[in-house]
Amino acid sequence: MRRLYRLALLLASFAGCVFPALAQEGQKQGEGSGQEIWFIANFIILVIGLGWLIQKSGGPFFRGRLRKIREDIVQGEDARAEAEKRSAEVDRRLANLDAEIAALRTESQTELENERERMRQRTAAEQARISASAQQEILAAGKTARGELKRYSAELAIGLAERKIRSRINPETQDALLGSFLEDLNAPGSGGAPTLQA
Repeated sequence: MRRLYRLALLLASFAGCVFPALAQEGQKQGEGSGQEIWFIANFIILVIGLGWLIQKSGGPFFRGRLRKIREDIVQGEDARAEAEKRSAEVDRRLANLDAEIAALRTESQTELENERERMRQRTAAEQARISASAQQEILAAGKTARGELKRYSAELAIGLAERKIRSRINPETQDALLGSFLEDLNAPGSGGAPTLQA
């Protein structure tokens, strides 16, 4: 309502300035001054009507438009703040990226060294196991070979003794040995063994 009052005051002051100028012009021309007054009055009514329409429908429109612009500004500021926040987070991550890469490299190097040490230990343990197994096999093979050698030596000794005996014993020596054995069996201290005669 206050705006309407201001508008009416503005139009009245405008009319106060325009009417005397038009009246002077009308006096100079001297004709149709009544028509000009109706023209001006009609113009004033039109301006007042347009002012009222603009105030009635334009006010809510401009207030709504202003409210929408303010909401868009607030949303834009929120979006800008969120974007700045994300940008700061990305910058922080990028700044820490070199440190994270260095930490990953150090960790992988440590793991690699640990794996190498485990492999060395496994290899040493496997070598010790293989060496112990080979030592056991060598000892077993040596034992077997010594047993074989003893058996072979015994067979050779027996074979050699048999040949010597066969070469020394002839049928007469054999009869004498058999007779001597039988006498020993028949002897009184032999424990009552049966007597055999040749």
